[in-house]
Amino acid sequence: MSTLRYLTQDQVDQVRSIAYLIIPGFLSAQETEELLSHSKQLLDDFDVNDHPLVRFHTKFTTGEDNHVGDDYFLTSGDKIRYFLEEDAVDKHGKLIREKQKSVNKIGHALHELDPAFRKVTLENESLRALVRDLKFHRDPVALQSMVITKQTQIGGEGYTNPPSALGFWIALEQCTQYNGALSFLPGSHLTVPLTKRFIRLPEGKGTGFELLVTPDEEQKIKDGIKDDYVLEPCKPGDLVLIHGSVLHKSERNTSANTRFAYTFHMIESPPFAVYDEKNWLQPTQAMSFSHILEEAAYVDNSYGLQG
Repeated sequence: MSTLRYLTQDQVDQVRSIAYLIIPGFLSAQETEELLSHSKQLLDDFDVNDHPLVRFHTKFTTGEDNHVGDDYFLTSGDKIRYFLEEDAVDKHGKLIREKQKSVNKIGHALHELDPAFRKVTLENESLRALVRDLKFHRDPVALQSMVITKQTQIGGEGYTNPPSALGFWIALEQCTQYNGALSFLPGSHLTVPLTKRFIRLPEGKGTGFELLVTPDEEQKIKDGIKDDYVLEPCKPGDLVLIHGSVLHKSERNTSANTRFAYTFHMIESPPFAVYDEKNWLQPTQAMSFSHILEEAAYVDNSYGLQG
């Protein structure tokens, strides 16, 4: 067994058993404050008048039945774009609140195009050491990245064959039960099968959900899930590793405090996995998916990427 450089064996085992792990203080206080300030500066610099929700009244959401995957969303994989709350504008395309409080997400190529986020994601030796210790992937690539603002009073990973998504979620502000801290159903990656996935629909019809089981089977699975979610408050700078198949959620922010977080996803690359052409986010000629490690690493097959 190779020597661990960043994680302990207990931490590696926890990711395998319950499918998430909190790493306190992954970023220093200074690094965290710089990313938070930079995120707020991005909001200040955002020209909302160029946004299609304002210009053309075009809505898009990852909700169950109301996602209209227009070009602004589907072509955001190699750009930095701003996604507004559904009710951020009125029927005339006018903002109903200040622009900084209207954006719920900035994405999806921050890790590629923004130097501050690139440094944390693609130029981070601590991250590389962590990835090597986990042995979750042989040759991981960064798929997408986002700043999620979780504004006050406001409430899709890519699919590979085999499934290989791993989320990296970094708190930029204090996360509590009142402002949308994450909750997890431990071990659900082993007990609850995937029932659907978010995909790019054919023939330019936007995006939607593809059922992986019959509707009756999906309902039976839902009925069998126990509400044993564990709330996991976080401090600024804490990193949460999230297995792509573990059930997790974030409640409405009922506090007076925002909950900024930076998140990105890591997947396996060919020839170790095939990236599905149905995924909404696809590599482009301008930007392929960047490799995390300088070398392909051995992966412990007992981990169970199929989990």
